[in-house]
Amino acid sequence: MLAWSTALLSDGPAADRLYRKAIEHLGRTRVGVYLARAHLVYGEWLRRENRRDEARDQLRTAHEMLDRFGANAFAERARRELLAIGVAVHQRAAETREPLTAQEAQIARLAGDGRTNSEIGAELFLSPRTVEWHLRKVFAKLDVASRRELRAALT
Repeated sequence: MLAWSTALLSDGPAADRLYRKAIEHLGRTRVGVYLARAHLVYGEWLRRENRRDEARDQLRTAHEMLDRFGANAFAERARRELLAIGVAVHQRAAETREPLTAQEAQIARLAGDGRTNSEIGAELFLSPRTVEWHLRKVFAKLDVASRRELRAALT
């Protein structure tokens, strides 16, 4: 975060080096939304520096990640930046993402905290198979494939 903050206040090669350092360090953490935002601000900076090809890569990465996390305002910001350099990105309609039911959200949070289906079932008075059924629906709605991705999608 220090490298990212310092990059925002820097110019030229120093800013470039600091943005790359921030992305490298944030890439090793579990806080994916900050990594996505670092890609976004780096892409914005690259666009202002007229480095369009590099900006496109950073902004596409940011847009995909932010859209997946449901950070709609930041994803829209990345989309507008991509449009500014001539890259068309389709906006995902808010209605296409089905919201989680209260039960699914509770199960998703418990699974994201590392609990097994049996542990979740015992806590919510459900069978492990029912928990599994709900988790399959949660994974589909959030477009994730693992519990690790689930944890990131819920933050």
